[in-house]
Amino acid sequence: MKKEPKMNTENRHTVLVVVAHTDDEALGLGGTIAKHVENGDIVYGVSMTDGVGAKGGENDEEIKIRAQASINAGKILGLTWIEGGSFPDNAMDTVPLLAVAKVIEKAKSLIKPTIVYTHSSADLNVDHRVVSQATLTAFRPQPNEVWEEIRTFEIASATDYGHKSITNIFYPNLYVDIKHTWDKKLAALNEYKMEMRDEPHTRSFEGLENLAKHRGNQVGLYYAEAFEIIRKIER
Repeated sequence: MKKEPKMNTENRHTVLVVVAHTDDEALGLGGTIAKHVENGDIVYGVSMTDGVGAKGGENDEEIKIRAQASINAGKILGLTWIEGGSFPDNAMDTVPLLAVAKVIEKAKSLIKPTIVYTHSSADLNVDHRVVSQATLTAFRPQPNEVWEEIRTFEIASATDYGHKSITNIFYPNLYVDIKHTWDKKLAALNEYKMEMRDEPHTRSFEGLENLAKHRGNQVGLYYAEAFEIIRKIER
C-alpha cells in the first residue's frame, strides 16, 4: 500500500494530504487532489488510523477491504499513500499529541511538501480534531522550512455536525473548481461505498453532490470544494 516517494524536480507543488482515516481524502478533497495531479503536482497521502476500529477478530477482513479501497481510490485520484500511523480509530484523543505529530513530521521530512491539507479543527469527529492540531504542530513555522501553505477541509457528517459554541466553525476562504474532476471524486467515493449512506444523509452521494454544488454556487461555479487557508507564506 505504501510507496517510496519520488522527488519533485519540476517547478510544481508537492502536496501532502494528512487525514485521520482513509476515505477522508476522497470525501473532503477528492476533486482537488485530481486537479493537482492534472496540473502536474505530486500528491501524497498519510492516514493516522485504519478507519475501522479496534483491530483483531471480526475487524480483520474489514481492515483489508478498507486498505484495498484506499489503494484503488488513490489510483483514481492520482494520490500516492506513504507510511502513516496506526492509532486507535475514533479514540485518537487517548494518544499523546506529540506521537501523532511525529508521524506527520516523518512524512514532512520525507517528501518536503509545499502545500499541506488536513482536517478542519471545527469538526465533531475527535480524530479529525486531533489530526488537525497535530498537523499544525508538525508544520509550525520555523527557519529553513519549505512549505508555503496549510489548507483545512470539511468532511460531510463531521464538520457540518459541529457547532460554533463547541467546535468553532469552518469558514472557507478558498474555493477550488472541481467541475472537470467531479467524476474522479465520485469514482473514488464509490471505492468506499461501504462508508456511504443513503440520502438524505449528508454523506450520501446525493448529499456530497449537493455540497459541491452549494460551494460552487457560493462563488459562481458549478462544483467546488471549499478550504480554509490557515497559514500562507510567500518565500
